Amino acid sequence: MCLCWPQRQHSNTWNSRRAAVISWLGWCGEHGYDGPAVPDWAKRLAVPDSETSARSKMAIDRLIARREVHLREKTLWRMLYETVARSDEILGVNIEEMDFAGRRCPVKAKGARTKARHRGQAREDFVLEPVYWDAGTARLLPRLLKGRPRGPVFVTYRTPGPGKVVSPRDLCPAPGPARLSYGQARALLDEHTAVRGPGKGWDLHEYRHSGLTHLGEQGASLLMLMAKSRHKKPENERRYFKPSPEAIAEVTSLLAPGDSRR
Repeated sequence: MCLCWPQRQHSNTWNSRRAAVISWLGWCGEHGYDGPAVPDWAKRLAVPDSETSARSKMAIDRLIARREVHLREKTLWRMLYETVARSDEILGVNIEEMDFAGRRCPVKAKGARTKARHRGQAREDFVLEPVYWDAGTARLLPRLLKGRPRGPVFVTYRTPGPGKVVSPRDLCPAPGPARLSYGQARALLDEHTAVRGPGKGWDLHEYRHSGLTHLGEQGASLLMLMAKSRHKKPENERRYFKPSPEAIAEVTSLLAPGDSRR
């Protein structure tokens, strides 16, 4: 068995494949099957710091406030920023699942645990996790939904073609438009932010990264950041927290002599 892997592959991918191979070899050994050993050079790779940009709060506010940006995009971007949820989690939310008074809703998180182990699980078969938004999203949501009681929160502006098979959960009632896809949402953000040509704009994940960074700069503890982002490991949280030079300068000032800060 060869464990060769191109250097350009992400370390997370390498580590996950390596863990899968080691798990399989362990199972073989427990059941009496002979198998190869993982060579010494195939070590776990260190996970590098995230290269995702952290946009300033002012830049995010200005983008959402632009007149040419449609209400759907304004609401999606504001909700991604305030919930610091992953894009596919928010795009997968339905209206009937939202707690408007509590400003929260359950999402199917990345790597969600299943309630029952069988094929073809529905969304209800997964353990869902709550995400929370604030006043900015709360002001935009009623305008976006316009009294719609059910169906996806974020939808396209046309009904699916006759040859496209769409899950009933991904359609608005009687009949209506379909759920906005990740690819469509990404293209819309790029359209409004790409100043150096198509494909050079912001990434949807930057809202999550920016929200966590700003919370960290405001003094949120590591445990609170983990609870907000729903990360299980502190090292994963560190990748999303890159304080600005201004924030580092401000915290450094706390080390100055007492009389120098008067």
